[in-house]
Amino acid sequence: MNTLLDRFCRYVRIDTQANENAKTYPSSPGQLELGRMLLAELQSMGLRDAEQDQHGIVLATIPSNLSKSVPTVAFVAHVDTSPETSGKDVNPIVHRNYTGGDIQLPGDPTKVIRVAENPELKGLLGKTLITTDGTTLLGADDKAGIAVIMEAAQTLMAHPDIPHGPVRICFTCDEEIGHGVDHVDLRKLGAVAAYTLDGAGTGEIDVETFSADLAVVTVTGINIHPALANGKMVNAIRIAGAFLARMPWQSLAPEATEGREGFLHPYRIDGGVASTTLRILLRDFDTPKLTDKANLLRDLARQLEKEHPGAKIDVQVSPQYRNMAEGLAKEPRAAAFAEEAIRRVGVEPKRTIVRGGTDGSRLTELGLPTPNLSTGEHNFHSPLEFTCLEEMDMAVRVIVELARIWGEKA
Repeated sequence: MNTLLDRFCRYVRIDTQANENAKTYPSSPGQLELGRMLLAELQSMGLRDAEQDQHGIVLATIPSNLSKSVPTVAFVAHVDTSPETSGKDVNPIVHRNYTGGDIQLPGDPTKVIRVAENPELKGLLGKTLITTDGTTLLGADDKAGIAVIMEAAQTLMAHPDIPHGPVRICFTCDEEIGHGVDHVDLRKLGAVAAYTLDGAGTGEIDVETFSADLAVVTVTGINIHPALANGKMVNAIRIAGAFLARMPWQSLAPEATEGREGFLHPYRIDGGVASTTLRILLRDFDTPKLTDKANLLRDLARQLEKEHPGAKIDVQVSPQYRNMAEGLAKEPRAAAFAEEAIRRVGVEPKRTIVRGGTDGSRLTELGLPTPNLSTGEHNFHSPLEFTCLEEMDMAVRVIVELARIWGEKA
């Protein structure tokens, strides 16, 4: 597992944080830098068609070693990290033979990964954990997935005795800001099914995700010098605050929901007296309920416009991704073969739902069935993020078995 650990630590040190305000794809130069590194490594393995296209997406093929024709399967991960926590100067800390207990992070002693808040740590005794130093995120989401795919590719290329059909590798950009597959050409990818390696723990197969929309609420007020403001100023900041206060945060917020419950999540506010913008995530497993949540925001906007003459509140809602469940039903082999692969490496598989989304949500929506598989990610998007090397290694073995199974049975 030393090469897997080395890959992961090298990848997380490259700053690939996505930028929501950028006008380019990818949204940050570090994504191209990591893509170039991955391209060179794939080429060194002997993958002759490896390329980084004009959009920064990295593609490669592990050729079939079978005499018969079998379908192509793809493995996908994204190079970007969350815009919510800094990904600059990541300092991965390796904790070998974890002995239990809370983990205090050395770069910021106030940051502690507590067993009480992370009960999965109890099952990781004796394992190798990788954490941040507490000042940044780690980037296991999704550089754990990248390292796993790269290690599996090396294994398949180095062991021609493992029978498999054609395997496609795809590393996307800007997944964290909803643009991961904007420039993925499914005809060029040429797969009948794919798997994103972007999940928690081990042995899980995500077969449902949220459906997701993004609302951008723009409050336009009237600014004037405070000395002259009486009867004239309309403060967009105050109105935005009222808008947030009236959202049903006690029943439709991430911190107040679980399981299959959807939510509204304001995660960013920008602006001043003249104009203030809110960015709000709309999430639900039941896609039609997104319309109900959007209408709730529009109703709030109309109410506040009536209460604040001169204010204008615009609510623009755009789709991000959709629940993958319906698309996966059209290709049942995708999840079934993943279950068998997980059993072959000695783990009991579990089909799960994920209160989020992956590139697989969009790929499935576009017609490529793409469940999501475990890669040992924990506390993603946070300075308390960590991953487990043995769980990553298990994911490598699952990919190898999946390639074998698609060659055997498809």
